[in-house]
Amino acid sequence: MNFDAKIQKFCQKGEKYPLNVEKNEKYLFILKKMSNFARFLVKTKHNNLTMKRKFRLWMLVAILTFGGVAPMLTSCEKDDEEIVRRKEYFTYWNQCEALTALKEYVADVTNPKSPNFISVEDRIATFDMDGTFVGELYPTYFEYNLLEHRVLDDATYRDKAPEDVRQAAQAIRDFVRTGKALPDHFDMIHAQAAAKAYSGMTLAQFDAYVKNYAAQPANGFKGMTYGQSFYVPMLEVFEYLKANGFTYYVVSGSDRFICRSLVESIGIEPNRVIGMDVKLVSSSQGDEAGVNYTMGKEEDLIRTDELIIKNLKTNKVLQITQEIGKVPVLSFGNSSGDCAMHNYCLSNSRHRTAAFMLIADDEARDHANREKALTLAEKWRDSGYHVISMRDDFRYIYAPGVEKTEFTFSN
Repeated sequence: MNFDAKIQKFCQKGEKYPLNVEKNEKYLFILKKMSNFARFLVKTKHNNLTMKRKFRLWMLVAILTFGGVAPMLTSCEKDDEEIVRRKEYFTYWNQCEALTALKEYVADVTNPKSPNFISVEDRIATFDMDGTFVGELYPTYFEYNLLEHRVLDDATYRDKAPEDVRQAAQAIRDFVRTGKALPDHFDMIHAQAAAKAYSGMTLAQFDAYVKNYAAQPANGFKGMTYGQSFYVPMLEVFEYLKANGFTYYVVSGSDRFICRSLVESIGIEPNRVIGMDVKLVSSSQGDEAGVNYTMGKEEDLIRTDELIIKNLKTNKVLQITQEIGKVPVLSFGNSSGDCAMHNYCLSNSRHRTAAFMLIADDEARDHANREKALTLAEKWRDSGYHVISMRDDFRYIYAPGVEKTEFTFSN
């Protein structure tokens, strides 16, 4: 039965006709169909359609055409009855304090009658990546695993790696395999080493390199690759915030282009990703300064070994200020590297704000340290952050079917 016939049947029998009219391409299709049907009503002399039914159909067309994105369609016989089910969010969550706080916050600030109402353009949310919505316990951060692979296992590079880069990669291997502590300030040691390890790659080559590694099975898990290691409850948070007019940004300590490669599969646009940065040059630029060089049409952008910024702690705030230009009203993270971002959010004097910290406290489903996580939970609560317990609040951490296994190392 075609669309017009369904509408006729709907109105003749007083049936409910569930129809999704959210802001998407289907809505334009529906409007076109309804417009065609309206012209049919003008021309038809069918006895099957009484004047009363024609009037009701016209009203339905008017609602769709002039009412914007309709929250519901009503039956021709029961005009006041809601017939479109609201989308169910948070199916991967348990009922918990953090989720209640998030939903109450969003309901408040999106209510035009609330004194805390925030206009759409100011509904800015920031998310750390590793450990906030992407796994980081397989056995360590994705970008650490990637550098270890690049320097110690990749036959195309391992014999070329400078000694300091090799030492950084070996420190990661010793940490994940023997538990040997990483050197002090290893975040910067790694950043400098990573800048060198991928220097000379075009952005397209680096993107392909990241995605190729991400396609490998995640160490310590069954049924999941590195590139699939998203916390599914947090993906529902993205969807929920988007539906409520929020714009969200990834603000990560990991390399910006690694982040872009990983989040592409969940629909986050590259212009909403902020991370560690290295200097880029045009492929024929050489040593000439960019202000003096004009890039040609056939040139590529190349990664260099010059680190610009490691996007942690207060550097996150600086990057948010420079790239977003507004103070967030929501912030999500999981570590001390996110506290400055959270505090910046909570300092927003114009709007009601909230900050959330995840704790990796689930030793059954993830490679977590519960004792450490519970200590952090108290610290985060004392700082005014809502705490999300991965053990207690998540029905699933990763996609259904993913299982925790022992770590395995091939060499």
